[in-house]
Amino acid sequence: MTAGPAGLRRRYARRRLASRVGVYAAAILGALVCAGPFLWSVVTAFKQNRDLYNPQNNPFVFNRPSTADHVGYLFTDTAFVTFAWNTLWSGLLVVAITLVLSLPAAYALARFGLRWATPMGIGIFLVYLVPPSLLFLSLGRVVVALGLQDSTWSLVLVYPTITIPVSVWLLMGFLKAIPKDIEEQAMVDGYSRVGGFVRAVLPLLFPGIVAVVVFAFTLAASEFIYALAFVAPTDQMPVSTGVPTQLVRGDVFFWQSLQAATVLVALPIALVFNLFLDKFVAGFTMGAVKG
Repeated sequence: MTAGPAGLRRRYARRRLASRVGVYAAAILGALVCAGPFLWSVVTAFKQNRDLYNPQNNPFVFNRPSTADHVGYLFTDTAFVTFAWNTLWSGLLVVAITLVLSLPAAYALARFGLRWATPMGIGIFLVYLVPPSLLFLSLGRVVVALGLQDSTWSLVLVYPTITIPVSVWLLMGFLKAIPKDIEEQAMVDGYSRVGGFVRAVLPLLFPGIVAVVVFAFTLAASEFIYALAFVAPTDQMPVSTGVPTQLVRGDVFFWQSLQAATVLVALPIALVFNLFLDKFVAGFTMGAVKG
């Protein structure tokens, strides 16, 4: 006996409810798995030594009363604030240099119809694939020749060699997705090519710019090999080398302070990243499809 319309509707409603519950359960499980390391770092930063080093204790809860001593140690007994400041200003300069050089290069390769534009774009991108371990010796000679050794300025000089190739490739793909008619109409209205680019193209290019900014700053904040090779003084170190240098002493690891530093550095980057997440994803996907 076949079910009536009411029975079919109830069956459809149950199936829809079950599918939605399954989707939300999977999303919550995935979020918990992804957030697990961060939650562990937050809890670890406030744990006592007796709680942390007992293998019988649950690592995700406070088995003993929490303490902020290790977070205070990070600020009072290490140069963490100096490391964070060096990372901030050098990262912002790397972002600015990357945008200033990659925007004109990507525009010229994407808009001027040059026969060698695509091969050159591929060649620029291939530079990014060269391992830093093969380049830091030759780049070290450049740094020494310019008198920038043991200075954070050496990182400002070196990091754009990594960020610019990817940024040019990314922006080329995004520019190809923007119709040329937009800037041509702006030039018909009396703007120069630069004026047409700034007023007509640049607003549409914003997602790609956001992707470049996030990529360049994240790389400048996390890169380790060049920072370790070129910067030795404590007051010039970025976070990526300064924190492990002062909190890993032989076989002694200040785990709580290390995790506190991880959280304090990752949290602002994560907040800014999430503010522009849609633009960031749009920039990378558009560059990947059209590049």
